[in-house]
Amino acid sequence: MTYQSLSLNLTDGVMTLTLLGPGKGNAMGPEFWDELPKAMDDFTAMSDVRCLIVRGSGDHFSYGLDVLRMFPILADMTTGTVLADKRMKLMRQIRQMQSGFLKMHTAPFPVIAAVHGWCIGGGVNMISAADIRLCSREAKFSLREARLAITPDIGGLQWLPGIIGEGYTRELAYTAKDIDAATAEKMRLVNHVYDTPEDLFTEAMNMARQIAGNSATAVQGAKAVLNYSQDKSIEDGLQYVAAWNASQLQSHDFQEAMQATAERRQASFNKNN
Repeated sequence: MTYQSLSLNLTDGVMTLTLLGPGKGNAMGPEFWDELPKAMDDFTAMSDVRCLIVRGSGDHFSYGLDVLRMFPILADMTTGTVLADKRMKLMRQIRQMQSGFLKMHTAPFPVIAAVHGWCIGGGVNMISAADIRLCSREAKFSLREARLAITPDIGGLQWLPGIIGEGYTRELAYTAKDIDAATAEKMRLVNHVYDTPEDLFTEAMNMARQIAGNSATAVQGAKAVLNYSQDKSIEDGLQYVAAWNASQLQSHDFQEAMQATAERRQASFNKNN
């Protein structure tokens, strides 16, 4: 499928999704909200996608919601004569916008967000759905919705507390302030900070290739167990991973890993998993 807001490239099991806009600073307009869920469905159906990198084109990751282009669409949903009808239209629109990020979070492969330049509003919501966040030194972040008199509603308030904690999440949401890469690293919003965007993209690809070189079933299992355990007790999580591994230990990849260890060679995992 050809997309207007996204550019795709698949290399060595790593799918790179680049934000294109078409709004300034890769702002997220109607095309993006329509195309991201479809793209994630396509990736999930592709057995050769082992890891996904999300990055921006040009000088920035994303300015977030394209307010000028989305406002007429959202405003049109408030022109009905029945209050309940207006609310239902807006609810459906918000749920559609949430779906792409939710599919990133639940995808069977890890997602790495590589952030350079500005990452604002919807951009922060998007990277909070990723498994791993990396950035370059000049990157800046802002959960800016409070300046627009709205509440972050595309996943950030749900995922960020588990990443940076309740205190930092509330600080960012209430103040709508800007933070730099050093502060983002201190908050643990990002795992690593690199000197330049070029270094960032190189290291993101190196990490993604390292992930893609491992057993797909093992990586998928780790993500599934981590996601399941986020709102469960330790006992529930242990029960879930026991059930998962009970089937995984019968896989071709596990048998190959054991054989490769015995023969002191590099394992060759099934690329179709």
